[in-house]
Amino acid sequence: MGELRSEYTDFGPAGGITEEHRRRLAQLHRAFAHPFVVEDAARLWGVDHAQAGRLLTYWASRGWLARVRRGLYLPVPLETRNPSERREDPWIVAATLFAPGYLGGWTACEHWGLTDQVFADLAVYTTRRVRHRDPVIQEVTYHVRVIRDARLFGLRQVWRGHTQVSVSDPARTLADILDDPSMGGGMKHVAEVAREYFESDHRDDAALREYAGRLGNRAICKRLGYLIETLDMDAPDLLEFCRQAISSGYSKLDPSVPTRGRLLRRWNLAVNVRIAGEGLSG
Repeated sequence: MGELRSEYTDFGPAGGITEEHRRRLAQLHRAFAHPFVVEDAARLWGVDHAQAGRLLTYWASRGWLARVRRGLYLPVPLETRNPSERREDPWIVAATLFAPGYLGGWTACEHWGLTDQVFADLAVYTTRRVRHRDPVIQEVTYHVRVIRDARLFGLRQVWRGHTQVSVSDPARTLADILDDPSMGGGMKHVAEVAREYFESDHRDDAALREYAGRLGNRAICKRLGYLIETLDMDAPDLLEFCRQAISSGYSKLDPSVPTRGRLLRRWNLAVNVRIAGEGLSG
């Protein structure tokens, strides 16, 4: 690693910006049109993490960078009056902080038009180890689920400004929220999404069958088969696939609901939420 010259450690007169600092800021603007982490700047300049971090912290304190959160920065024009108030697109923040990963769950449901509900929080899947599963960044809450690398499939790339962001495709979105209904806003909302999915141009039975199999959670097929029957959806081949794939033992229709519910042997499900007129038993 290279060493920072004096311009990186002697920051100059208070309130001013040296020519060297201006040049390095211009480098950041050219290299990063989106949020970047300290390691990105260190690689750009060929210096170590600590040296880059000190300079970025100083610039943020002087208003020459916007600090999105600890270790995450956003370039701002030098003429910006209030850099601390600069807000980045939450999708781009997620793509930067949680890569490799993708936007999924209720966030993808909104993106694909599978729900009319509007969620203020974002649902994110990542293969990275994260300390906090519900971080709040620039007043937006990110609900993060950690997954294995093998689960990075069934994704699409979408543009947010000049940045590409990964989002689960419609079939993968439905498979994910059947796998973990809490990421879809709860099973009642998942049922609404499923109905919309099967009535939409996004419907792809082959992809849904493939994704359900690859995710390896047989409760997906229990919940999907139950919804196909309960919502009276025309999907005989998919229904048969679900029948063949169910495992022994009972799974909750909605694991986040403590009620045990009515045991439905046909699908090995504990039906613990009301779906399309289905009632609960004690």
